[in-house]
Amino acid sequence: MIVHRDARCVVVDKPSGLSTHRGWDGGDDALLQRVRDAVGCYVYPIHRLDRGASGLVVFALDADAARALSAAWPDADKRYLAITRGHPPEHLAIDHPIPRGPGEDRVDARTEIWRRETFGRYALVEARLHTGRLHQIRRHLKHISCPLIGDVRYGKGEHNRIFRSEHGLSRLALHCTRLTVAHPDGGELAVNSPLPVDLEAAIASCRQRHAAAP
Repeated sequence: MIVHRDARCVVVDKPSGLSTHRGWDGGDDALLQRVRDAVGCYVYPIHRLDRGASGLVVFALDADAARALSAAWPDADKRYLAITRGHPPEHLAIDHPIPRGPGEDRVDARTEIWRRETFGRYALVEARLHTGRLHQIRRHLKHISCPLIGDVRYGKGEHNRIFRSEHGLSRLALHCTRLTVAHPDGGELAVNSPLPVDLEAAIASCRQRHAAAP
């Protein structure tokens, strides 16, 4: 789970299905508690991933590091890979306000995406967050009519079922693959995470099926 640790921070690879913080969904298990137990001290979450998403999450190990990382976070380079239903443009900057929370006013939200590969009706998409709003990638991909596979809120049930039955994927197809942010002690903290086995297998299955299609 731990992919980087130093005196000021720890970066972990969150599995799909686990909340970042116990208070966000009322469950008994959460990433924060697991990381705290693994490192043996209090940890400060700098950001969060949706429960269904997987990938890199940063925690600070002291209050000063938490303040420094939080201050640097708006300028961090945060990259994700996702599988979408539909083909977005080869490159697109999405600037579309979304609600800060349920029933709240819309706020500025910006996501940059690149289409990396297509297979049939689906695509592998890289996304970079320029703001950090709730469900931002999921909402922005829905906004351009390319919803995420496995997204039960903003996606398409028909295509989620296809991926469960034909490609063995029953989770949100979103993974944080790379984070680069200013380190509290100077320089950069740069960490990468490969796609998990289930996403790799689903992509390989899509490639195989598309290659075999007439």
